[in-house]
Amino acid sequence: MTTPPKVRLANHEPYRENILQSCEVEAGDVKVAPGKLATPLLDTVRLPEDLRKLRAEQLPQLANELRAETIDAVSVTGGHLGAGLGVVELTVALHYVFNTPEDIVIWDVSHQAYPHKILTGRRDRIRTLRQGGGLSGFCKRSESDYDAFGAGHSSTSISAAVGYAVGRDFKRKKNNVVAVIGDGSISAGMAYEALNNAGAMDSRLIVILNDNDMSIAPPTGAMSAYLSRIVSSKEYRGLRSVAKEFAKLFPRPLKEAARKAEHYARGMVTGGTLFEELGFYYVGPIDGHNLEHLIPVLENVRDDPQGGPVLIHVVTQKGHGYEPAETAAEKMHAVQPRFNIIKTEAEKALEKPKASPPSYTKVFAEALAAEAEHDNRILAITAAMPSGTGLDVFGHRFPDRLFDVGIAEQHAVTFAAGLACEGFKPFCAIYSSFMQRAYDQLMHDVVLQKLPVRFILDRAGLVGADGSTHAGAYDLAYLTCLPGIVVMAPSDEVELMHMVATAASVDDLPTAVRFPRADGVGLARPLRGQVLPIGKGRIVKEGTKVAILNLGARMVECRKAASLLDARGISTTIADMRFAKPIDFDLISRLAGEHEVLITIEEGSVGGFGSHVLHHLANAGALDRGLKIRSMTLPDRFQDQDTQYNQYEKAGLNAHHIVAKALEALGADEAVVAAAVGGF
Repeated sequence: MTTPPKVRLANHEPYRENILQSCEVEAGDVKVAPGKLATPLLDTVRLPEDLRKLRAEQLPQLANELRAETIDAVSVTGGHLGAGLGVVELTVALHYVFNTPEDIVIWDVSHQAYPHKILTGRRDRIRTLRQGGGLSGFCKRSESDYDAFGAGHSSTSISAAVGYAVGRDFKRKKNNVVAVIGDGSISAGMAYEALNNAGAMDSRLIVILNDNDMSIAPPTGAMSAYLSRIVSSKEYRGLRSVAKEFAKLFPRPLKEAARKAEHYARGMVTGGTLFEELGFYYVGPIDGHNLEHLIPVLENVRDDPQGGPVLIHVVTQKGHGYEPAETAAEKMHAVQPRFNIIKTEAEKALEKPKASPPSYTKVFAEALAAEAEHDNRILAITAAMPSGTGLDVFGHRFPDRLFDVGIAEQHAVTFAAGLACEGFKPFCAIYSSFMQRAYDQLMHDVVLQKLPVRFILDRAGLVGADGSTHAGAYDLAYLTCLPGIVVMAPSDEVELMHMVATAASVDDLPTAVRFPRADGVGLARPLRGQVLPIGKGRIVKEGTKVAILNLGARMVECRKAASLLDARGISTTIADMRFAKPIDFDLISRLAGEHEVLITIEEGSVGGFGSHVLHHLANAGALDRGLKIRSMTLPDRFQDQDTQYNQYEKAGLNAHHIVAKALEALGADEAVVAAAVGGF
């Protein structure tokens, strides 16, 4: 086999011409329709069963065409790129060697699974990735039988694979179960819990460690490949088994010495002593881009009669085969559409985007840095997401005060708790949906002990193309049920600055600030935020008939709704509540006494801000006096990927939905309400 050439950055037609010429056929033998990639071999593969009909020497060409198709598809949709390019050969090898979907392959996180989707009957829809009504950006059981386990968060694959393997054994089936996990994901505690459990069993299980940072060990060329092939062969493992049986005849000290000698001798040559200690048979490291090395090892492990857990250590490169990704700082981990188009200076000038307000993420990072300039006790913690949370900005200013703990949200929270015990001011920035992974630590290690840890929950609310796995729908419910925590949600970027300053000032309770994946509204920002009075909201607009109690970033829609209601002669108040806990019940009680209708609105599930408001008003007897109250939350269902506007449209949280809710509460005819829901 020959190593396929790299796909290089180029403009539309030269780019496609390079793809054409990269195929191991004469260019004149390939007919390419205008605007269509030349993928003659990939065109013959709709499902893995088609792939398994190919000769082994054809696989490098298939891998190159698959890489080209992945690049081209992501240039249309945007999304995760580098991780998928890094596992193209591994994906081809897995579907070539194993009888998927009967053999189970579980992708950890699964943001690297675009090539897998192309090979498993979804190529015709691959350019709908992350779009409304299209393919998910992650594996999803409801999408394909080849997606054995849904994902989106990390470090779950080995646990799921152990469950599959034990279930298979109970059913007396013989299929293989494979978990593919990256070197970043395997650093999380859950992965080690699963390894420990699997290593103590005799269930047949294959774990492929995709080491794309060479953080464990680099491959050592032909000798490494040869040794991996030898130690994975059934002959070697059979001889090893015979030796074990023979060793049982020895006295115990000699038997134990023989076991350790074989174990450590093999560990010295191949590495993997840690995994051997956990009970896995270790094979590797192997070059994950060399199909001549990958396929024999996978076949050996597949055909091995010994059983038990095996770990195959595969070394890959994120972005492999696409030079711009290989050289980019983050290996093109996530890209926007049209990332691969070279533009002239004139084209760049024409396409120069209009100036837009900074994102909430950027505002947070700059506000935190401003606070840190005045207080050297402020420290920042991220769980492997420095750029996603904006803390890379903080880290550039204060490199010694930023801690990236890896994919370890539980540790991050309790680490922050320990820092708080020492009098520091830790800001623990974790996506809202990822904080779910550390809920016990949040409650037990922080809130119960009243430690002043500051939680920064980015991606609160609906998140667009990342869909349900990353939606921050539940933090208001899971935080506001806890005693003694301050929970804030800004309505604009200036409010966010104030809340960062407020969190920095609170030294006797834990605090949390949640904000969306969105840009601010364009307000002029001060150099530094002001400390807000805890638990106090503010009136944004005074009215007399309907009061909208807004929490968070629905404020723009609330203002639109109030204007529409005013135009109908319905005088409307808007309150920016600021705090989900403690809630400004004095303000709410006043508004309840002065208005016919109260409407609460939040970018969260049932059980959050609106539920607490209703609970208070019910117990205060406000509902006994004829007050009409409506609560607007995210619906009780998971929402798939789409634009954020469309997601909120489907959730019923845009301006015209607020108008319709007010009209319905005031007793308007159904036709009038329906017209309002239909928009204006």
